[in-house]
Amino acid sequence: MGIVAGLDSAPDFTRIVVCDSDTGAVLRQGYAPHPLEAGENGRPADVDPQAWLLSLGEAAGGGLLEGVQAIGVSAQQNAIVPLDAQGNTVRPALVGGDKRTQVSAADLVDGLGGREVWAQAVGCVPQAAQPVTKLRWLARNEPDNARRTAALLQAHDWLVWQLLGRPARRTTDRGGASGTGYWSAATGAYRPDLVELALGHQVMLPDVIGPSEAAGTTPEGLLISAGTGETMAAAFGLGLGFGDAVVSLGASGSVMAVHPEALVDQSGMITSLADATGMHLPVVTTLNAVRTLRGTAELLGLADLEALSELAMKSTPGSHGLVFLPYLEGERTPNLPHTAGTLAGLRRESMRPEHLARASFEGMLCGLADALDVLRGRGVEVRRVFLLGAAAELPAVQAAAPGLFGAQVVVPQLADYAAIGAARQAAWALGASQGTLDPRTPPAWQGPAAQVLEPGDQLAVGQAVRQQYISVREQTHPTAFRG
Repeated sequence: MGIVAGLDSAPDFTRIVVCDSDTGAVLRQGYAPHPLEAGENGRPADVDPQAWLLSLGEAAGGGLLEGVQAIGVSAQQNAIVPLDAQGNTVRPALVGGDKRTQVSAADLVDGLGGREVWAQAVGCVPQAAQPVTKLRWLARNEPDNARRTAALLQAHDWLVWQLLGRPARRTTDRGGASGTGYWSAATGAYRPDLVELALGHQVMLPDVIGPSEAAGTTPEGLLISAGTGETMAAAFGLGLGFGDAVVSLGASGSVMAVHPEALVDQSGMITSLADATGMHLPVVTTLNAVRTLRGTAELLGLADLEALSELAMKSTPGSHGLVFLPYLEGERTPNLPHTAGTLAGLRRESMRPEHLARASFEGMLCGLADALDVLRGRGVEVRRVFLLGAAAELPAVQAAAPGLFGAQVVVPQLADYAAIGAARQAAWALGASQGTLDPRTPPAWQGPAAQVLEPGDQLAVGQAVRQQYISVREQTHPTAFRG
């Protein structure tokens, strides 16, 4: 079939991969940072979308896209671009998990009648980062801009529209739409009433096209696929299937898995997203992952997480009875927004630095295992766990994770799986348009190079450690998972 490109416009940079459309082998790569000024806490809360185009042009320099037949676009989720009636940006895009919108999220939850009503309506409860919450903030804080807003696009929608030469028809995909807070993965339909609740009036929303459909063709004849959000593109780039889950280790953590249907969760712990293939990606997030390790390293006076891991490996599973509930920022799973962390099991023999180091790793992973169990409790099958993030390379994480998760753990080689997923989507749309691929079946690309860790004889030990953690959690927060 030829070659295709995947473009990932992340919060800080654009990365482009050019791939063989049959095998997925990466042939060329390009990279450029966005020309952004830092905000108060590092990343800016408002971004001129032109910055995304500028870095795209730079990343594609040097003939990178020569011979490419189709392009897929992945972009940061939660960024919303308000457009006026002429298609011009009303104001810079609202991006990221902006704390100024937290009050707006609470307003929306109350405005519709509570968390359960939102979960039933669109499969998620409004959070500070979500587009629907940003619309409420816009209406309350910039009413003139809100009134001028006639259409809404997410970051990947806007980039696709620009690449196509700003046609009359604007499109999105079901993966991106499912994160807005005004489209339901369960029904496959928008809830325009929720846009009106947030913004104060109706607006034009992009058409949601199928996973293998093309958004259009550029003036130069390049096919552009539907595009999608970074989470969905990364899942597609990893080649996730039934029985696979992904645990992402950032400052906070997330767990997602492939499932055939949308899960409506009245507690709001599960966010019901759609994936880039026609399936579903239920997601559960925790507020405390690698921040738990960093906090412990600072407390122990260690230079970095590698030193913390090395120290933890001098302890043994169970940390001599020390149990760390890592709720340092409150917690979302379980829903304990105002709580703090707990260190239990202090005895003279357990009060050693290596046991605290080990307990921090076990606490972080047990918190993520709790999130996995939320999905398992709803019938989601978990046979393999893909572990992502730089901390996945740490020996202390790799030693404990298989036993605590009760599953095979796969640690993929570091790569931009969102860009690879976008390229795979482009190959699918190209093949479907040419009649060489089934529109219902994506191209079978080679999986990522990865380290595979089996629980083996550590399974019983890991489950005993997990039970020790659960006992302390239930004693400390007895109704945390029972409402």
